[in-house]
Amino acid sequence: MASQSNNLSQGTIAVRGGLNTDDQYGSVVPVITPSTCYRYEEFAKSREFDYARKANPSRRLVEETVAKLEGGADAILTNCGMSAIHLISVALLAPNDLVVAPHDCYGGSYRLFNSLSQKGYFKVKFVDQSDLVALQEALSLHPKLVLIETPSNPLLRVVDIKKIAQQAHDVGALVLVDNTFMTPILQKPLELGADIVTHSCTKFLNGHSDLLAGILVFKDQQLATDVLWWANNIGTLTSSFDSYLLLRGLRTLAARVNLQQDNAQKVVGFLANHPKIAKVFHPSLPTNLGHDIAKKQQKGFGSLLSFELVGDADVMPKFLKALNIFTLAQSLGGVESLICHPATMTHSGISAEARKTAGISDQLLRISVGLEDITDLLADLQQALETV
Repeated sequence: MASQSNNLSQGTIAVRGGLNTDDQYGSVVPVITPSTCYRYEEFAKSREFDYARKANPSRRLVEETVAKLEGGADAILTNCGMSAIHLISVALLAPNDLVVAPHDCYGGSYRLFNSLSQKGYFKVKFVDQSDLVALQEALSLHPKLVLIETPSNPLLRVVDIKKIAQQAHDVGALVLVDNTFMTPILQKPLELGADIVTHSCTKFLNGHSDLLAGILVFKDQQLATDVLWWANNIGTLTSSFDSYLLLRGLRTLAARVNLQQDNAQKVVGFLANHPKIAKVFHPSLPTNLGHDIAKKQQKGFGSLLSFELVGDADVMPKFLKALNIFTLAQSLGGVESLICHPATMTHSGISAEARKTAGISDQLLRISVGLEDITDLLADLQQALETV
């Protein structure tokens, strides 16, 4: 699949995914196929599609497009990002298997791994993957799966995918990389040694905050086929209508990601020099954990950033209430700018102790920078900071 697109840029692949595939009417834009069942050609002879829980023509176009973008052999689209993580857990892990995950991973991933391990489905060890000694100790336990999330959510810490993947492979582990923040426009984990890439397609791949979807992209076709059996078995797949919307969102992926990144860089510069900001977290900053790694393995620094406000607990609600353009909401990657308080939103499902270990303070805010005019974004931040 990837070989068909070796000479095309990421932006071109994203724009042209699924175009001109309608042979009946010659529609440029692919049709939506809502049917749940498909007529057999004859007794005991099914067509390419037979039942929509397993596969659907609209969904297949998205899977092919994202697989090409990531340089993978195949992909499986699911009904949300967490169902993609859950699918991998069910398909690959047994009760005595170990998962090594980042200590500062997305709160939903932390909650899922932690809760399933407590029920005995598998074992999990959360570790600071930038701590070489701690990581090596975890890998010495011979995990079945290593999850890498870089940049991390919400502190934008960057770890070396290529190095960790090699170390994981040396002990027989599969490597899963959450590439939601960077997208294949800015980072290609499969080229760096990952076996599987996952995205919450709800975020940047769709880009319009109007659907839920997740995806797994596989380097190896046989692994994809094995996991697809489980996807059909437990029913994780998404609808034809959401698939259509996602494919529509993908067409502007490169343009959105690049402009959002440009806007974010200006926001970082503004906040880093403001007296009411204690600290800014963004991979572009030399002070950010993994800055030098980011310069090597990423094509850009992305449009997610976090910062800590100066002051006590009373400052936070005043600042958030004063904002007019930045919306207090817990998603990211849409065309609109969002702001999130991780301790009470995205990471509220993990314990205060775990948040403290991960470095997530009560004064931390995360911004997903959108496509609004940068002068308006900076003016909104400025006037809100003046109120605290």
